[in-house]
Amino acid sequence: MTIGFSSRVALSAGVFCAAGALALGPVAALAPAAADPGPPGRPGPAPAAAGARAGGAGPHAARAQALRSSVLYRSGVQVRPHDGVPDVPDVSALSWLVSDADTGEVLAASNAHRKLPPASTLKTLFALTVLPVLPAGLRHRVTEEELSGIGPGSSLVGVAEGQTYSIADLWRGVFLNSGNDAVHVLAALNGGWSATTARMQEKARSLGALDTHVRSPDGYDTPGQVSSAYDLAVFGRAGLRNADFARYCGTAEATFPGGDGWSYGIANTNRLLTGHDGVEPYAGLIGIKNGYTSKAGNTLVAAARRDGHTLVVTVMNPQAGGGHAVYEEARELLDWGFEAAGRVDPVGSLDALRTAPPPAAGPQAAPTPASTPASAQTPPQAPAATPGSTATPGSTPAARTSTPSRTRTGTETRAAAASADLSGRLGWPAAAKIAGAAVLGGAAVALVLRGARHRFTRD
Repeated sequence: MTIGFSSRVALSAGVFCAAGALALGPVAALAPAAADPGPPGRPGPAPAAAGARAGGAGPHAARAQALRSSVLYRSGVQVRPHDGVPDVPDVSALSWLVSDADTGEVLAASNAHRKLPPASTLKTLFALTVLPVLPAGLRHRVTEEELSGIGPGSSLVGVAEGQTYSIADLWRGVFLNSGNDAVHVLAALNGGWSATTARMQEKARSLGALDTHVRSPDGYDTPGQVSSAYDLAVFGRAGLRNADFARYCGTAEATFPGGDGWSYGIANTNRLLTGHDGVEPYAGLIGIKNGYTSKAGNTLVAAARRDGHTLVVTVMNPQAGGGHAVYEEARELLDWGFEAAGRVDPVGSLDALRTAPPPAAGPQAAPTPASTPASAQTPPQAPAATPGSTATPGSTPAARTSTPSRTRTGTETRAAAASADLSGRLGWPAAAKIAGAAVLGGAAVALVLRGARHRFTRD
């Protein structure tokens, strides 16, 4: 009697191997690939669609989890200086960050991702979200409803019910006087308070600002509203790429309509820009935004340019030195950053958590101690306004196209990122190789068993 397997059995085994490989190949293709950790001090890339595949956590949460090992998530001062670089200033802020506005590299930071109340520095995100939507030349008569709900003790520029303002007037009220009344009116024109909050949150996520949770677009202390030194630097850097943002944030003085043809002067509350109240202005300062609330303390995002370098610095809640300490600590960090530029290894990047491509280099406001009066400026123009406008006759009509367009763009970006992420992983070509190997292996087994059956017999 012959002992062994028939060639048909062996061939069947080979076929089953091939079928299994073809079936399991795509599954292997979907398995998460290990991220390249990158050089020390630089967070490695994170898969764009990992969160969605993980069961609904979202790509942002997945990227954040993947980057927890980044030094920017560690507490304390993080810096990697070369020999001869001066020590980082010993400042009292709860968190701070120094970054290169051109490259996005973080030169040094302390508690960069610590979540803290941002106060009016959150208006940077408000401007990034709403500035592209409302035409600067649009004129609008303010209603009582639009001024309702302003928090007690809010900073105000003096927006009055029944008065007509241009959108450019209102933005000067936001950037210079940090006017929450101006924010409320602009938010109403943008579709309302809740819609603006949601759009700001979406904008923050698209920029990779994952620490920020928006509850009140004006930055007013609200439970659950937080940001971080990292996120605020992201907003400041993005703002410098927008010509309108850059111009407004660098305006030191302007006029604001008071009604019946008269106006009054307003001054930027960023004392590092104006030099008011005994604070020495910083040479080369571009501007951006300061803030204060009783819960947040003093906060500041500042940008300056020197010798071809532009830095963005965030300082959050200094614990010593009084109300002007935020400016002096920002001054020290800017001085150090310009001295250390090109002589430190970056400890992170402001682009590390983005879903959209990094912002292209754009116009930045020239560093000036004071600006041309608002009446002499040509109002910057922007695309169509969003629903909710009650503009006076003859103004540009509101349009609904802006927000859906931005949403589709974000969706397309995320889809493209997911596609690119998947295309770089193990896929069908590799699965076909596995299947071919299995077929060859099965055929080899069949030949061996066929030869063996002629050699081994039993009487």
